[in-house]
Amino acid sequence: MAGPLSQDLRRRLVQAVEQGSSAREAARRFAVSESAAIKLIRRVRETGSTEPARIGGYRRPLLAGHEALLRELTTAKLNITLAEIQAKLAARGIEAGWLTTIWSALRRLGLSHKKTA
Repeated sequence: MAGPLSQDLRRRLVQAVEQGSSAREAARRFAVSESAAIKLIRRVRETGSTEPARIGGYRRPLLAGHEALLRELTTAKLNITLAEIQAKLAARGIEAGWLTTIWSALRRLGLSHKKTA
C-alpha cells in the first residue's frame, strides 16, 4: 500500500485546480492517479485542509471484556480445545468468531489450551 502524497505535492495539486485546471488535468500534470487528485480536492473543499486522513487505527479485540470467563473456562477444564471454548461462549450468547480470535485472546492473557481433541 502506498503512503500519502507529500504535503508539497498536495499543495501544488490544489493550487493548480484553484488556477483553473480540473482535478484530472492536475493529476496528469503531477503524475498522480486521478482518484487521488479528485479525493484530495473533495477533502480540501469539505475540510479546508490538505492534511492526509489518518491511516490505520486500533480495533478493540472481539473478546475484550470476557477475560474472566476465558480464565474460568481454561481453569475449569485443563485440556479444553478452542472449539470447546467457542461452543461454551456461543452457549452464553457470546459470538467469538473464528478459532484464531479465541486463540489470540488466550495468548494475550497468557492462558493455554489443548490444540486438538
